[in-house]
Amino acid sequence: MRITLLTNEYPPHVYGGAGVHVEYLSRELACFDEGRHEIQILCFGDQKEDSVNKKVKGIQLPSDLPLQDLRHPKLLDTLFRNIFMMGSLEETNVVHCHTWYTHLAGCFIKEIFNVPLVLTTHSLEPHRPWKEEQLGSGYRATTWLEKTAYQNADGVIAVSQSMKMEVHKLYQVPFEKIRIIPNGIDVNQYRPRPDPSLITSYRINPDKPFLIFVGRITRQKGIIHLVNAIKYISPGIQIVLCAGAPDTEEIGREMEEKVKKARAQTSNEIIWIRQWVSKSDLITLYSHASVFICPSVYEPFGIVNLEAMACGTPVVASAIGGIPEVVIHGETGLLVPFEPDNTCPWEPKDPEKFSKDLATAINRLLSSSEKMKGMKIKSRERVEKHFSWRSIAQQTLEFYKELTQKI
Repeated sequence: MRITLLTNEYPPHVYGGAGVHVEYLSRELACFDEGRHEIQILCFGDQKEDSVNKKVKGIQLPSDLPLQDLRHPKLLDTLFRNIFMMGSLEETNVVHCHTWYTHLAGCFIKEIFNVPLVLTTHSLEPHRPWKEEQLGSGYRATTWLEKTAYQNADGVIAVSQSMKMEVHKLYQVPFEKIRIIPNGIDVNQYRPRPDPSLITSYRINPDKPFLIFVGRITRQKGIIHLVNAIKYISPGIQIVLCAGAPDTEEIGREMEEKVKKARAQTSNEIIWIRQWVSKSDLITLYSHASVFICPSVYEPFGIVNLEAMACGTPVVASAIGGIPEVVIHGETGLLVPFEPDNTCPWEPKDPEKFSKDLATAINRLLSSSEKMKGMKIKSRERVEKHFSWRSIAQQTLEFYKELTQKI
C-alpha cells in the first residue's frame, strides 16, 4: 500500500501525543510485510527524510501572512500549509490525518485522489474551549474544520472507548465507521533505566522520593491544580515539574505566581524544569520517580501515563477520558474522581477539593512501600501486554485495507 500520513507534529518538532503517535506508527508501518508498504509523511516544519520506503517532507511557508487579529496566525499558517500539502502529495492509496491541523488537506485529497480519508481522534475541539484564549475567533474555524472532516471521513480511529462515544455524540459519526485502536509505547525504548548522576544534574536528590509531572503548561493538563495540591503533600517528598511552553502568556504568569505561592506553603522542594528534556533523560526521570502524576482535566488517552508505566512507575491520574482504560485503579496506580463544573466543564466543580484529592492519592500511594513495589511490576506488565506499537500498527493497517476495498 501507499500510505500518506498528514500531521502538524513530527520529530524533532513534537510537543504532544499526536506527534508521538505518528512517529512510532509510521516506523512500524514501514517495517510491516518486509517493508513492502510505502509511507509518505507530510508535516509542519523543515523535516526531510528519504529512505527506501519512507519519505518525510516538512512543509514551510515562504513569507509572513496578513493578519486581522493577532491571535489568528496559527489558523492562517495552518490553512496555507494544508494547500502546500495537497500540492506536495505523491500517489497514495489512503490518507490518514492527525488533528484539525491537517483536516482541510485530508478532505481535498480524499476527493481529488478518490482515496479513503482516515482520522485519528487524539482530541476534539469542542472539548477544549480554553483554546479560544490562543486562537480568538479562529477557534470557531478550527471547530468547523474538524466537524467537516469527521462528517466526510471514511474511517475514524478512536484512541479509547471514551473517544469513540464522544466523536459519535458530537459529530454523529456512525459507530460502524469507528475503530478503537489505542495509542502505544515502544517497550524496548521505554523501560527502567536508572542513572543517579543524571538525576543529580537536574538538582533532584536520587535518595529521596519524588513525584513527577511531564507536560505543557496548559489548562488541559491541569498543572495549576497540581501546584495548588503541593501544600497538602506529605513532608519529605520532592515535586518535579517538567513543564514548559505555556499556551499563553496569561497561563505562564499564573503558573509563576502559583509556584511561588506553593514554595511559601511547603517544606518540600519544588524542582521546576522549564527547558526541553530529551527522551532519554525523561526515561531516566520516570525510572527514578516514585509516582507519576497526571492531573489532566481533558485527556482522550494520555500517552505520558504509558511512558511512566513502561518505566515501572505507578500513576496518580484524573479519572477522565481514556485514562481509566490505561491506568487500573488499585493495580497500576490510583484514579482521582473529577467532577466538572456545570458552567465551565474544563474546570473542577470544587477546585480546592480536587487538589486535596490529588494530594491524598499521592500520600496514600507513597505511604505503602509494599503496595508501590507491586504497582511498579504490574504497570510494566500491563504496558507490555496491551500497548505495543507492533500490534497497533497491524490493527491500523488492517483498517486501511478494509476501507480501500470499499472505494
